[in-house]
Amino acid sequence: MSALVDPRTLQSELAEPGPSGPVVLDVQFTLTGDGADLYAGGHLPDAPFVDLDAVLAGEPGAGGRHPLPDPAVLQAGLRAAGVDDDSHVVVYDQASSLAAARAWWVLRWAGLTDVRVLDGGLAAWRDAGGAVSTGAVSPTPGSVTVRPGSVPVLTADGAADLTEAGVLVDARAPERYRGEVEPIDPVAGHVPGAVNVPMGDLTTDEGRLRSPQELRARFAAEGIDGSTVVGSYCGSGVTAAHTALALHEIGIEAAVYVGSWSHWVTDPVRPVATGRR
Repeated sequence: MSALVDPRTLQSELAEPGPSGPVVLDVQFTLTGDGADLYAGGHLPDAPFVDLDAVLAGEPGAGGRHPLPDPAVLQAGLRAAGVDDDSHVVVYDQASSLAAARAWWVLRWAGLTDVRVLDGGLAAWRDAGGAVSTGAVSPTPGSVTVRPGSVPVLTADGAADLTEAGVLVDARAPERYRGEVEPIDPVAGHVPGAVNVPMGDLTTDEGRLRSPQELRARFAAEGIDGSTVVGSYCGSGVTAAHTALALHEIGIEAAVYVGSWSHWVTDPVRPVATGRR
């Protein structure tokens, strides 16, 4: 079943009377940490802001730049946003679903079973004539219980093993994968044996996911056709979740190496590859 929802469908769902409608969460995000400012500039009416850095990830450090969140912190953040165990949750960001995919993956890791991504985010919502608010939101607190570990997570050793047992996808830009540039982490390169499927190959110019047919063709070019196990990683564990979302849309479930490259390079013993493979 698709994890995406288009703006007009979401508009219809939100217009239905009664308490069974979706809980919409705004997870607008940039690496410079100005998601709250973006939210203040415009968001879906009644959608609270959930901070990716503070709620959907742990403190940066030995586990990488966006490690798994502390379950208690995640639970508190989701409850404050009005999430219950049986909530139908929709997450969105500015446009690309980069942060929304991270939220989708983390909420599933936490045990929520009905989580969807607004395809195209706030930009698509605006284009479809959806209302936008700049006011504060105070949702009724929820009662969700976080159950961590509800989807598979890769360790560094597991990621290395996957290059032999299946396919490990590196979701970063090609020049970072090849080790030609590294703007953030102290070491350039990639996990030996990983294949490169940049996020930009999976989205349209408007930030929406490409069609299932296009996604299948792109992943099949790297030997990913549903016949083998798959994992994903990126720089810090955010874009890797977007890869997992794209694979989910074609019926393939991927384990995410949450620490990703920012964790891999914390151990100098781990090998580093450069170039195209």
